[in-house]
Amino acid sequence: MSTEVRDAADLQGGARQRLLWSYGLGDVGTGMGAALIGFYLLRFYVAAGLPPWLAGLAYGLGRLWDAVNDPVVGWLSDKTTNHPWGPRVPWILWSALPLGIAMAAMWWLPPWDSVPIRFAIFLLISVAANSLYTCVNLPYTALAAELSSDVGLRTRLNTARFTGSILATIAAALLAGVLVADLGDPRSYLPVGLVSGVIIAGSGLLCGWGLLPIARRCQRPASSRGTTRRLLRRVAQNGRFLMVLGLYLLLWCALQLMQAVSLFFLPVVLQVPESLSKLILLPFLVSSLAGLWLWNSVSHSHGRVAALRWGGSLWVLSCLLVMLLQPLQAEAPLLAFPGNGLRLLALVLTIVLAGVGASTAYLIPWSLLPDAIDADPERPAGQYSAWMVLAQKVCISAVISLLGVLLTASGYQESLASSAQPASAVATIRLCMGLIPAVLVVLGLLVMRHWPEKGLHHLHRASP
Repeated sequence: MSTEVRDAADLQGGARQRLLWSYGLGDVGTGMGAALIGFYLLRFYVAAGLPPWLAGLAYGLGRLWDAVNDPVVGWLSDKTTNHPWGPRVPWILWSALPLGIAMAAMWWLPPWDSVPIRFAIFLLISVAANSLYTCVNLPYTALAAELSSDVGLRTRLNTARFTGSILATIAAALLAGVLVADLGDPRSYLPVGLVSGVIIAGSGLLCGWGLLPIARRCQRPASSRGTTRRLLRRVAQNGRFLMVLGLYLLLWCALQLMQAVSLFFLPVVLQVPESLSKLILLPFLVSSLAGLWLWNSVSHSHGRVAALRWGGSLWVLSCLLVMLLQPLQAEAPLLAFPGNGLRLLALVLTIVLAGVGASTAYLIPWSLLPDAIDADPERPAGQYSAWMVLAQKVCISAVISLLGVLLTASGYQESLASSAQPASAVATIRLCMGLIPAVLVVLGLLVMRHWPEKGLHHLHRASP
């Protein structure tokens, strides 16, 4: 590759494919870790003996710390861009192995029966794992704005990124379905933690190695001088960034809420057997992957905001359908028609619709972020990525903590059989799976109603 290549849009042939494959690998490990946390961690904490409100607090505090360290890592990664390996990549390579170890440890059940001791250990491990997660994921995320100024390639990079993430999520669901023998037994979660830890470390190392050739020569952010107050003021005055931030917060809070409550919703509300509940998430993940490529195509032909509106509308429709789904009949065979067979079919179709729509939460905000960064003359991608992720994690922390409180207040008890849970718990779980996410997605669409799709990005050259 020529030493004069400074924009990845100039890459051709094998070099370009190496870039896309390597960037896609970057979110395999972190995507797998995030998926296991999003779907299973709250359930694991409850199975380990923490009351739902305390389990939600442990989850929420871990994510809150994850948010707090984002600006620090973003600032440091902006200041450490003169490394011979290029900007950001050393962070990925140095942190990948420790991250894999810490992510595996999250699923370890401490031998002490004391609830306060287990809470403290879970929280300490979560703090360590989330710190290392930031050290890998935030510099990696910021690279998209620095590898290329071409909008088409940026969208392709994010498509590759979230293709890797969703494939890893599918793998995580399969691993959990096979290795987690009993959702109510906290000891059965460690095998999936150990296997995922190896994958998380390996994919991070491969990503960093693959990105080295172009990262050594890619754009580097201008030095960001001035006080923290000045930097905050500059971010707050970037209207494009605030719109992207608002969209991201609303969509991801909706997605994370649905993920966290799904393993309560399926067995408790719809009376789906636990063994099937773990695998029935696969249609959501597969349809999310298909939706990712669908909205990538729509983005190129009709614009990213059009893709967002169409995908968001499908997502809202699926959430409203969730409110109408009927529980399975315990006395009838699982696949008996027209009873349970039709109800399972309606559930799967609703899940597929939700997956296609929710894939916009992966692709669109991160595809729009580089446009917002371009509006800042200094273009400090690390700082903008950090503030975006920080705000997202603070909101998710609040949402999951609130979910734990709502489960406790509704009367949910882990010791009760699914069919014996009080009606208040069933109604609360259904609202958290359907109506509340629908409202959040609608608000996200409203935030983006004035986005100038034909604005700054048309100043960039077309993708080859």
